[in-house]
Amino acid sequence: MTPDGIAAVRGELEAFAAEVFEPFARNDQRRWGQVYLRGLLTDGKRKSVEPMAARLGEDGNRQALAHFITTSPWDPAHIRARLAWRMETEIRPTVLVFDDTGFLKDGSASACVSRQYTGTAGKVTNCQVGVSLHLASDHASAAVNWRLFLPQTWDPAAPKADADKVARRRSCGIPDDVGHVEKWQLALDMADETRSWGIEVPLAIADAGYGDAAAFRLGLNARGMHYMVGISTTLSAHPGDAVPVCEPYSGTGRPPVPKYPDKPRSVKELVIAAGRKTARPVQWREGSRPGTGRSGFKRMYSRFVALRIRPAGREIRQAADGPELPECWLLAEWPAGESEPVQFWLSDLPADTPLTTLVRLAKLRWRIEHDYREMKQALGLAHFEGRTWNGWHHHVNRPGSNRDSIS
Repeated sequence: MTPDGIAAVRGELEAFAAEVFEPFARNDQRRWGQVYLRGLLTDGKRKSVEPMAARLGEDGNRQALAHFITTSPWDPAHIRARLAWRMETEIRPTVLVFDDTGFLKDGSASACVSRQYTGTAGKVTNCQVGVSLHLASDHASAAVNWRLFLPQTWDPAAPKADADKVARRRSCGIPDDVGHVEKWQLALDMADETRSWGIEVPLAIADAGYGDAAAFRLGLNARGMHYMVGISTTLSAHPGDAVPVCEPYSGTGRPPVPKYPDKPRSVKELVIAAGRKTARPVQWREGSRPGTGRSGFKRMYSRFVALRIRPAGREIRQAADGPELPECWLLAEWPAGESEPVQFWLSDLPADTPLTTLVRLAKLRWRIEHDYREMKQALGLAHFEGRTWNGWHHHVNRPGSNRDSIS
């Protein structure tokens, strides 16, 4: 946003900052929080402290901005809650979306940086990884919660602990009680925090990095939430009409228990067995390319197979109430020009859920890719140059982490 643009909305921006920063104990924290937010919204290639200070004119106090974001003792949980309440009103979310993104780093001094996979680079690279929770509807979304993922190499109690990284915990300000936690568990923790704010959203969406974890799906169920999650092609399941049977009892030894007579198959095998003729065409939203329709844009279109299945696995069996495994939806995208399905989702939505609804929800994850692009390209999400645990959480949880935040 140009300086003239900032000036035009200065009053609205200050009112928003006053609302979200109200929990701050000191006036100087509220002042520099508002200035930092204005710096993020002002045009400029780099949104780290020094270049922002250079663009902020008389408010460009580099030392004060750096202190506010890195060492000032404010709790980002209060800002997360305020932002979530504001965004719930603006967005009217129908789903919570969980995802993670990489923050590429050249050095090794920043908190939790390690060689690890990130979809940002599409490979294993030197980076931090942040897990985020987004409130989303068909028309809008915003990230309202974040956690910095701590790899096992940074956890002194983990079998893969790295002595050099463990030794850097103190200088990075990582609390002693913070250890390695799987990303799916961080997602559940954020769902719990969001519910503690009084925000109840009954459906969760995530990609296969979360959907493949049975414990994540069971954790959502335990919280009374449905899910629509991506899964890998190798996840195993029985057909929906499969029934456990009991072998005849010989009269000696422990009586046999009912079990499925056939071994589970991969979801890819189940869809291929159903055949490409079972795929149905579905349009789910308008795209960005010009089209001849009423809206002027082409609608997104593909072909999908929906099957009822019973996911297998030890955790699922142990959680089942009886020998029969719970029934779920398996959704697979099988484009007309492809020899086999290309993407898979699992959902515990009711059996009468229409195919168009399943597809729309599965594809709603695009909102998060949009959020990450906006936050990184326009709002400096990945520009934080501090090295501390608190500084990272201050930066990513500040208001203005999404343009929708001040719409």
